[in-house]
Amino acid sequence: MPQTFGATSTTDDVLAGVDLSGKRVLVTGVSAGLGVETARALAAHGAQVVGAARDLAKAEAATAVVREQAANGGGLDLIELDLASLASVRAAADALVADGRPFDLVIANAGVMATPLGKTADGFETQFGTNHLGHFVFVNRIAGLIAPGGRFVAVASSGHRFSDVDLDDPNFDRTPYTPFEAYGRSKTANVLFAVEFDRRHRDRGVRATALHPGGINTELGRHMGQDALDALVEQINADLATEGKPPFAWKTIPQGAATSVWAGVVASADEVGGRYCENCHVSEVTDGLISPVSEGVRSYALDPDNARALWAKSEEMVGERF
Repeated sequence: MPQTFGATSTTDDVLAGVDLSGKRVLVTGVSAGLGVETARALAAHGAQVVGAARDLAKAEAATAVVREQAANGGGLDLIELDLASLASVRAAADALVADGRPFDLVIANAGVMATPLGKTADGFETQFGTNHLGHFVFVNRIAGLIAPGGRFVAVASSGHRFSDVDLDDPNFDRTPYTPFEAYGRSKTANVLFAVEFDRRHRDRGVRATALHPGGINTELGRHMGQDALDALVEQINADLATEGKPPFAWKTIPQGAATSVWAGVVASADEVGGRYCENCHVSEVTDGLISPVSEGVRSYALDPDNARALWAKSEEMVGERF
């Protein structure tokens, strides 16, 4: 019987007894929160981690713990990557391609949430541009470096349930902007990207999956403000009480990062490939009414036609074919 894990499992639980010596992993967003913990856990089990971050000075300080706990040949190198600038994205990807060393795992962990209406350097709506298009170009440009048997893991969110993608108006040029609808679109795009990436690469032994890490109180929520966050939790608890369930509890950062490492190096490729995971298992499709903290993935986020259409639209937006 394979080991089963759940919502309270930590990165150390999931990786107990796992030796990642000789494995090379790339993790985006290693200047805080889940990215740092994901890198720490992998390096502590022997992986050579390349961590990408927009602010290298911040990442250098935040990842001291990764270097301290690296073992069995594990280690960390940092590269600069600003997902809100395609010039930065392409420069980072080109440098990795020129270096030529393969990766066994790429985790697209970086992201922003519920930002005010804004634009990236290339004129895309901030959340769609950063969370999806930046990763779309970066990961596709280095896709050839992912070794056979390797994986791509997209950190999405249950926030995908706020909204499907809108391929007719991705930048809110005509649609009234709301921070969480924009976040939902970008997170649905993360899932759809993994679905189509999996379809395109599985014949060469590379699989892709997407996941929801859980509700974790990290820097990701910095644009909300504490009052809005408190109100959200209060509403969630009222919903849960109606369902006869206990109040919502934040996950710790090691619990939040557990699904990333589980999906990346522990679960079988066939189990997670082209799927959406949460709480260290594959999630069920549900289109019914569910609370914001209940498990479930919307069918539109896994729809292969939707995934192909998003891929084509993304290529058109970034002016690059993959």
